[in-house]
Amino acid sequence: MYQVLYRKYRPKVFSDVYGQEHITSTLQNEIKNGRVSHAYLFTGSRGTGKTTCAKILAKAVNCENNVNGEPCNECEVCKGLDNGSIYDVVEIDAASNNGVDNIRDLREEANYTPSRGKYRVYIIDEVHMLSTGAFNALLKTLEEPPAHVIFILATTEVHKLPATILSRCQRFDFKRIQPETMAKRLKEVAEFENMELDDDAAILISRIADGALRDGLSILDQCAGRSKNITSTLVSEVAGLAGREAMFELSGCIASKDSDKAMELIADLYQKSFDMERLCVEMINHFRNFLVVKTVKKSRELIICTDDEYNNILSSAKGFTIEQVLFALDLFQNTLAVIKSGASARIEVEMAFIKLCEPKLDESQAALLERISVLERAVKNPSFAPAPTQPAPELKAEPTAKAGPEPEPVIKDTFDAQSLPFEEPEQEAPQEPEAFEPPVAEPEPASEEPAPQEPEVKQNVVAEQSDFMQWSEFLDVIHRDDIPLFGILSGSRAQVRGDYFLIDTKNEAVKSFIRNSIHARAIKKALLEVTGKQYKLGLLKNTNSEQREQRDPLEDLISQAQGNINIDVK
Repeated sequence: MYQVLYRKYRPKVFSDVYGQEHITSTLQNEIKNGRVSHAYLFTGSRGTGKTTCAKILAKAVNCENNVNGEPCNECEVCKGLDNGSIYDVVEIDAASNNGVDNIRDLREEANYTPSRGKYRVYIIDEVHMLSTGAFNALLKTLEEPPAHVIFILATTEVHKLPATILSRCQRFDFKRIQPETMAKRLKEVAEFENMELDDDAAILISRIADGALRDGLSILDQCAGRSKNITSTLVSEVAGLAGREAMFELSGCIASKDSDKAMELIADLYQKSFDMERLCVEMINHFRNFLVVKTVKKSRELIICTDDEYNNILSSAKGFTIEQVLFALDLFQNTLAVIKSGASARIEVEMAFIKLCEPKLDESQAALLERISVLERAVKNPSFAPAPTQPAPELKAEPTAKAGPEPEPVIKDTFDAQSLPFEEPEQEAPQEPEAFEPPVAEPEPASEEPAPQEPEVKQNVVAEQSDFMQWSEFLDVIHRDDIPLFGILSGSRAQVRGDYFLIDTKNEAVKSFIRNSIHARAIKKALLEVTGKQYKLGLLKNTNSEQREQRDPLEDLISQAQGNINIDVK
């Protein structure tokens, strides 16, 4: 008779248990040092090795020749426990034996000494299913059992156990098995079974299994029934998943607000018998990946996928703001909850996509806030579109002339000792202006400027001086387009003075960072998208307290009289 893979390859020693080294090493040391407890509690999600470790522990404490806490699997006791001829290890299913009478029978039976081994071991699976009376009947025996009895309790819902039970056991929490670890085990089993398992297929199975190795082996077993050459496409078909291409196509429809194409894709997936509930789960995972790449610097470590797929995720995520991603996640989560309550899966999924593609149909608070955000950007920048499809030439264009004269020497005098416009050459670093695109002409000497125009231009500069109030929106766009620059600018602020966008920061790295033409263009692009205007870049110089104390107060009064305000920039 054929034996399924998860039973055939169930570990028989602690060293074969994957992903639970923090538990297996502790149990081995306890057995090796003779410090075996009378009661253990194994808790964790399904398929993580609770029952497997309980069986190995039961063999190890009774093994006649255990080495370093491992059962030998060769002695008479080990073989007898494996084939069921020795009855010193008793497995009880608490889901079907949850009454007081069952526990009373267990207490009476525990008084008898083991028939062959050193200990009688009781493994009570799904112990949280015991009734209140059964727990009370177990308490005294669990606290002070006979010297030859060991209890091992296993549960997936530890919060349902009374505190009186928890306090009488050594607790071990089993973690979900990491996808990389599970993929390694799947490849190992596939090699034993003469299967060809692709790396992408192993990763996909690991992601579907969600930390449960037993589920992963079951999926592998099911795929092997179709073909010995297992690919990611085959895994998607067997598991009823929509392919990754479908996920990117559907998210692209949401970004472009193309509800017609989205409905066609859903209909095609439905005709191919893809599970609509699973499609909803996959879309949640898909937008979760978008959220990770938009909020985490080292996002590659948190997303289990191939390099090509990761690059596709980065590219697709640029079509969404963080608010849009969060709104989509909320909507799909609510849709999944409604589906589980018994509603039509296809209709609920279609409604979710229509709401995402046609925001005006959704009257929820989150949808209204998103629509207001889009309107605010459209008012500030009429050329703004929700999908970032701005042509490149627009971003490079910069006005070289304005309506009405605005002499450069006046601006230079205004920013003297306060700011460092990057478009102007510096004596200590004359080569730096070359890093900016496009270059700006050098100002003429102040003495050549007509005197009557000077006060008027200064008044305009003062009138335009203000804090940049759209800094958070600006940073959102920078995070979307240039994550390293976002990290450098975090904690900074900015001011707008005339045509200049002046960054106020204590981070010395900002200067060298934005002198790079790539980062400079990213800043100008973000400003154009947020404000609809184009600015020259500058860095606000922070004067220290010593310079302010040494300066003659009369200089401040003279400067203020000439129209220069905010001399001390903090």
